[in-house]
Amino acid sequence: MKNLKRDYYLNKIRPFINKQLIKVITGQRRVGKSYLLMQIRDEISLQDRNANIIYINLEKIEYSDLKNYKQLAQLISEKLTDNQNYIFIDEIQEIYGFERVLRSYLTEPNIDIYCTGSNANLLSGELATFLSGRHIEVKVNSLSFIEFLYFHNLPPNEKSLTMYLKFGGMPFLINLKNEEEIKQEYLKNIFNTIVFRDIVARYSIRDVSFLENIIRFVADNIGSILSANNITKYLKSQNINKTTQTIINYLEYIKNSYTIDKVKRYDLHGKKIFESGEKYYFHDLGIRNNIVGFNMTEIHKIIENVVYNHLKFNDFKIFIGKLDNTEIDFIAKKNNEVIYVQVAYLLKDEKTINREFGNLLKIKDNFPKYVISMDNFSAPNSFRGIKHISLLNFLLNFK
Repeated sequence: MKNLKRDYYLNKIRPFINKQLIKVITGQRRVGKSYLLMQIRDEISLQDRNANIIYINLEKIEYSDLKNYKQLAQLISEKLTDNQNYIFIDEIQEIYGFERVLRSYLTEPNIDIYCTGSNANLLSGELATFLSGRHIEVKVNSLSFIEFLYFHNLPPNEKSLTMYLKFGGMPFLINLKNEEEIKQEYLKNIFNTIVFRDIVARYSIRDVSFLENIIRFVADNIGSILSANNITKYLKSQNINKTTQTIINYLEYIKNSYTIDKVKRYDLHGKKIFESGEKYYFHDLGIRNNIVGFNMTEIHKIIENVVYNHLKFNDFKIFIGKLDNTEIDFIAKKNNEVIYVQVAYLLKDEKTINREFGNLLKIKDNFPKYVISMDNFSAPNSFRGIKHISLLNFLLNFK
């Protein structure tokens, strides 16, 4: 793989090098966590020629017998020196009880720890309690659109945007031939790895077919309000009987693998978060499209997903908005500021224009409001204080 740097994430980690904090890099498989870890390692090696680098990639066959924290501790202890030691552990969730090793070495003055993980439970439970204030987490996503252009050396135009919407932002795609069949096969292999290693094996799932049906259903309904109850009813109509609790568990397992995000609804009148009826979005559109296909009749769903991913990449906390009987696609919060976003494919008729702008006009505060669509224009337009931005412009310039 080309050694292209993702400075957005490196800049988040650099201030904490040689600080007594565990640096935890999380995210879906194949989004580039390992390469980020290696780039940090290489930077440290250049800065400190005497650094003792201990690098353990748990996906390598040489570490296939490393299963528990005692074995990990023994391996590390054999490699420590009196110099500054830098411990890098890739896919640390593969080690049972790994938190005991991190806890043991955390307070050592000459040890600096970095690790990656592909499961959202990595920082839950005992580890989260113990490491409160003692770790930083950097969540890595698949490539943003700007990163995608940089990695693929593409111009910022509609053709590149369509390619991004179809194949997503898995970094390794730059190393494959520009042939759809090859790219789809690679994305299929990633998806299968996630399903079998990060969900089936981790949660001892026996009904793999049902799990795949749930993922396919969510992929086909991104941007729609879902609940475990209505999924259960749909499955019963397909002669598949599972309890509501089973559905809830499976959705949580899928979410924990960093395949999907669950986005809760927020009542703008009552200032409360609803406990049911969420929307789901995929971390990577290439994975999603590989499951159910890329269909232009569903482009509005795909656009909504890519807008969500861009807001998440820029560190917004995101909700679905509800105002009486009106839905606001996204309420996004960051640094005590709020923005409201409506997403449409094209504002091709007066009915669509009135709906998208009208929903935002019902919100009686002065926070910024945006309508984003694929209409082809370069500069933002404005209607009664609401900015209309093309999707291309939004992905290139909005932070």
